[in-house]
Amino acid sequence: MLSVLYPKAYVPSLFHINLGELKKRGIKAILFDIDNTLIPWDCQHMDPKIETWFRNLCQQGFKVCFVSNNNESRVSALCRSLQVPGVHKAAKPRRRGLRRALSILGTDTRETALVGDQVFTDVLAGNRLGLYTILVAPLAGKEFIGTRINRKLEKLVLGRIKKLQS
Repeated sequence: MLSVLYPKAYVPSLFHINLGELKKRGIKAILFDIDNTLIPWDCQHMDPKIETWFRNLCQQGFKVCFVSNNNESRVSALCRSLQVPGVHKAAKPRRRGLRRALSILGTDTRETALVGDQVFTDVLAGNRLGLYTILVAPLAGKEFIGTRINRKLEKLVLGRIKKLQS
């Protein structure tokens, strides 16, 4: 039962995602959470190193869509700056926002990965839909109050994941 909370991959940062391995798995599209995955929750701009990594990802042919529980203005601003589609108010762990992103990209679950920093929103939603889920350590910075509460529960799950990886 807890397996729905376990990501397929757990990496310390975006830079540790093995894009070649994703291609071998048939992954053609990647859905990204925004807050504390690509940009700290309390910041407006992406770190230049992350932006370079992200643009390289797109140049390698991956289709990309942002899927965030945040509001339209936050998501739209990032979408415009990187020329990437996005879904705001996705209500993860519900699957509706993820399905919308798949429709936008024209991909199915078998060829799509989801990258996020939270077990109880990103990983749970992605696994429920059958996506290849990748959990990244959250970026440093302040967090929304609900996220801080979730982080305490996540520590239990992450302890199990680390034991399974050993």
